[in-house]
Amino acid sequence: MLKRMVSKKIMIGIASLFALFLIYLIPNEEPLPVNRIPNELEYTSKDIEKGIAYLLTNHGYLGRTEVFVSSDVSVERKARELLEVLIQGGSGESRIPSGFQALIPSDTKIIGITFEDDILKVNFSKELLEGKEEIEEKIIESIVYTLTSIKEVSKVLIYVDGNVLSRLPKSGIYLPPILDRHFGINKSYEFSNLSHLNQVTIYYIDKYNEDYYYVPVTKYVNDEREKIKIIIDEMTSQSAAETNLMSFLNSHTKLLQVEQMEDSLDLVFNNYLFEDLEKKNVLEEVIYTISLSVKDNYDVKEVVFEVENEEIHKTDLKMLE
Repeated sequence: MLKRMVSKKIMIGIASLFALFLIYLIPNEEPLPVNRIPNELEYTSKDIEKGIAYLLTNHGYLGRTEVFVSSDVSVERKARELLEVLIQGGSGESRIPSGFQALIPSDTKIIGITFEDDILKVNFSKELLEGKEEIEEKIIESIVYTLTSIKEVSKVLIYVDGNVLSRLPKSGIYLPPILDRHFGINKSYEFSNLSHLNQVTIYYIDKYNEDYYYVPVTKYVNDEREKIKIIIDEMTSQSAAETNLMSFLNSHTKLLQVEQMEDSLDLVFNNYLFEDLEKKNVLEEVIYTISLSVKDNYDVKEVVFEVENEEIHKTDLKMLE
């Protein structure tokens, strides 16, 4: 009898432990809270894709870098995730790569986001305007360039507590009501007068540890030439080295011919475009810096690279962002 009771208690104890073990193994199926964005470890490969954010680098520029965002979500959701990366201490802080930092003040709230046609409207709390005077304009540049990296978005309208932001309070800089990439980024003023003024955005390369990334610089110059000619001349000059920025384009490279069609820009170069003349290969960084520069300066869908009347590469600009 005693043996039977002991055996029964042992069996009950084993059953209880087994039940607890099952509870531990079976995952909780409750959905994540709506206001929480999972970190990368909680994603599966089907859940994520790479987005583009423009963040402050250790050289003081806004650099183009990749961050993880949710895939197959609305434009508003993707925009919110990217903006959270731009906020100091925001929920997207863990996604920021080494060597970069956010600029938007830490207490800034995203009150609302709406998207219609190609315009994204974002309403921030008043803390957006609490940044230091010297970075006020860079905060706007970071927001505009990051949001317009979403393929559906070409224009941004910024509100603060429900009012359109038309002027930066500390620097006194006036803003157009609707912002796009014509607003510029990492601005460099190299003109002596207002005659023949040209605005050109050129992508350079910078480095953190062993990783390269791209840095756009909007230059204001007294130069009436075609923008692509200014871009190639700047990339082959030594002026970039003075700013800690690099170009991998050979200094002997010449742009021989330019033809702009409805959807493409055809560029004909001499042989110095090649890294290796025998193998006829072009550095990926050269293709990217030229293609990204074209994307920000021309309304075309592709860039065609030619050497000696032979097409060597074609870039679909939609695939860059």
